[in-house]
Amino acid sequence: MPTTLFLLNTSFLLGLLGLILHRTHFMSVLICIETLMLVLYLMMTTLISLTNSTTTAIMPILLLAMSACEASSGLALLVATARTHGTDHMKNLNLLKC
Repeated sequence: MPTTLFLLNTSFLLGLLGLILHRTHFMSVLICIETLMLVLYLMMTTLISLTNSTTTAIMPILLLAMSACEASSGLALLVATARTHGTDHMKNLNLLKC
């Protein structure tokens, strides 16, 4: 199982690296955040199955529900910014003007 955890840690770091380096479009930022949430879900389920803990078995389900809420609100923001600004480029979005 350490190989699985190593691969999950590596995929989390790759998602974080993608979030840091590829900030050109709002959609790519949302995809990187969703990748981070899904990797966290997989890590949590793997660790719970390794430790055979039943007291924290509800935590991955709650994380998945929060991830779905985050994705829906992110897509709503994407649609709203595409309608108001005409594009999803992060350079065009200024927090002082919005």
